[in-house]
Amino acid sequence: MTAIEYTKVSQGTVYDPANGIDGQVRDLWIAGGRIVAAPTDPDVRPARVIDASGLVVMPGGIDMHCHIAGPKVNVARKMRPEEKRKGEQISGTSNTHSGTMGSVPSTFATGYKYAALGYTTAFDAAVPPLGARHAHEEFDDTPCLDKGFYVLMGNNHYVMQSLQRNEPQKLKAFIGWLLAATKGFAPKLVNPGGVEVWKSHQAGNVSGLDQSVDHFNVTPRQIIRGIAQAAGELGLPHPVHIHCNNLGMPGNWETTLETMKALEGFGGHITHAQFHSYGGGDGDENTFNSKVIQLADYVNTHPNLTVDVGQVLFGETTSMTGDGPLGYFLSKVYGGKWFSSDTEMESGCGITPIKYKNKSLVHALQWAIGLEWYLLVEDPWRVVMSTDHPNGGSFLAYPQIIRLLMDRTYRRDILQTCHPMVRERSTLWDLDREYSLNEIAIITRAGPARILGLKDKGHLGPGADADITIYTPHENKEIMFEMPRVVIKSGQVIVEQGEIRHTPIGKTLHVDPVYDHEVEPDIQQWFEKYYSIRWRNYPVDISYLHESSVVPPRV
Repeated sequence: MTAIEYTKVSQGTVYDPANGIDGQVRDLWIAGGRIVAAPTDPDVRPARVIDASGLVVMPGGIDMHCHIAGPKVNVARKMRPEEKRKGEQISGTSNTHSGTMGSVPSTFATGYKYAALGYTTAFDAAVPPLGARHAHEEFDDTPCLDKGFYVLMGNNHYVMQSLQRNEPQKLKAFIGWLLAATKGFAPKLVNPGGVEVWKSHQAGNVSGLDQSVDHFNVTPRQIIRGIAQAAGELGLPHPVHIHCNNLGMPGNWETTLETMKALEGFGGHITHAQFHSYGGGDGDENTFNSKVIQLADYVNTHPNLTVDVGQVLFGETTSMTGDGPLGYFLSKVYGGKWFSSDTEMESGCGITPIKYKNKSLVHALQWAIGLEWYLLVEDPWRVVMSTDHPNGGSFLAYPQIIRLLMDRTYRRDILQTCHPMVRERSTLWDLDREYSLNEIAIITRAGPARILGLKDKGHLGPGADADITIYTPHENKEIMFEMPRVVIKSGQVIVEQGEIRHTPIGKTLHVDPVYDHEVEPDIQQWFEKYYSIRWRNYPVDISYLHESSVVPPRV
């Protein structure tokens, strides 16, 4: 019989909110890639002891909304050669490959840099089903992370046809089949109905939730409500993930509020909420203002809703989105490069470089509005840290955001460098709340795990994946969080003293829903009639996944 080999993390100050542990000194035991209970045999000795005395111990970080894989990300990499030339170059070592940085890092650099921040899991937020195979191939090239992706379906023709014909069971079966075929994780809605209108009309879009989509005679409200109900009935671990209509437009807060109401009590996650919280109208900068108070009040009183922020940081980055009309709009604003793509009968895509400036009233308000979301949602379990990487900024900015949340003096110092009207158009200056380390652990780890239905992640109890980050305490929380002392992935030390030690590829997290397979002949008939790819070639074979991990449905 093979003896169990243990690793012990000794006497760390543990923050594990999911298990009610808030800064308690204790040991963690690891075996077989998981957290285990301490051995009862006093003669058992661990193979390795990691001394965490005086250090802060948290679960590995989880980025539940970023853009790191798939066709759009590769296009963005090609679009920004100037970043590759002048940006940081990661040199290959005995443990690593070389990689390039910039706002859209290479696959290798993405994995290394996430790990170096203490993150061990990340979800790409928008993959068209036709691009799923490509996304899995990039996942297989991205080290140090467990990964998954959300599947675009808010402008899918079969979805809208099922809604038009009032066939909810067919819609439910199609969503189940689509997630199984792509090895995806959750339904993603991007500007539901609006991208399809954009494809049909020059500079088109939908103005609100009740505008009909050409040819299908359905509205965004019907798409949101129908997919939310189907996701709920399928028992998906993560409910529908929603990028609301009218992103970035003055006055769009009313559309966001109506989107929340359209869920009618079904679970829903509003993503990059910062970009959807604007007052004002008619594109007039002089009327642009924050409406976070009104939206956060609604979230605070409706437990079916969760949000991630999409924090804007000042500097250059790249916008990439499944929202084709938004990409076109941004290209007109910034006057630079622009890429647009139509994914047949499924979605669209828009990519353009952007730059956020602290002296711009609009950009500074976007920065302030993001911080308002963190500070005005009362329950930290329902708000998640994100920059919508790279749209609001790089994931590398997470330590800076943590400092902004934990240090109101620093927050106000930065606010004083911004356009002076921001203090009149937002409530940020008046918000005294400061996050605790426990709350930071919630919004970066325990909260995302709970929202995603990941029972093995985001906590340090027995049975959890042994994904652990150990930080050196520092008064400046940006310094503390930008360089962990040790990062452990599935029980293996992958980062130590800022150096990459091991580069496991990680698991692909996906769902395998139970659905009515009798609907498949109808899907196949439709597929063979309209698609440029054959039905039998569309699903992604399990062999494309380096290591498959099926996340079970919610009970």
